Amino acid sequence: MTNIHHLTSYQLDILKEIGNIGSGNAATALSKLLDCRVDMKVPAVRLLSFDDTMEMVGGPDEIIVSVFLRIQGEAPGSMFFVLSPYQAELFVQQITGNSDLSFKGPPYDEIALSALHEIGNILSGSYLSALSDFTSINMQPSVPDLHIDMAGAILTQGLMEISRESDFAIIIDTTINDQDSDNETIEGHFFLLPDPESFEKIFTALGLDDQ
Repeated sequence: MTNIHHLTSYQLDILKEIGNIGSGNAATALSKLLDCRVDMKVPAVRLLSFDDTMEMVGGPDEIIVSVFLRIQGEAPGSMFFVLSPYQAELFVQQITGNSDLSFKGPPYDEIALSALHEIGNILSGSYLSALSDFTSINMQPSVPDLHIDMAGAILTQGLMEISRESDFAIIIDTTINDQDSDNETIEGHFFLLPDPESFEKIFTALGLDDQ
């Protein structure tokens, strides 16, 4: 039986490849939406403990921007797309062309929140669609929620679901680059948290349960 404590480098490479396919789908959707060439890549997929996950985003008291959704269907779980406020600000400014939009503190501009919510929806949905296609397992995203809060408060929502049997999360690093400009590359992270009973189902479907 595969579980999150024993993911091999080969299994993580498969998740990286799925992530790159999902990123390619998301880049196509973003390119059409923004009318410019967008490049997305997954430079790394890692397995981190909850404590290391918190530290990666700056600690539980660090303010982060997150799009959260529940994975529904045959392999339920949770997914986050996480950005720092600075990265979220850059992202929204590039998307809208409005350099005045900011995530430095509340109240946050409704246009900025709406744009980030929609982009997070596209990115998360594209990755989940790639995972579903690869595994032939029905997985559908819930309506995503956008949160700007301390990392501890946000991430606990998903981590508690699997902490009964595990204390690790799959981290999928993601870079987003507008190829038609010299804009700064956006660096974000997907946190993939299949519920404990979903791991064996996903990796069996990928033919990796005995790797």
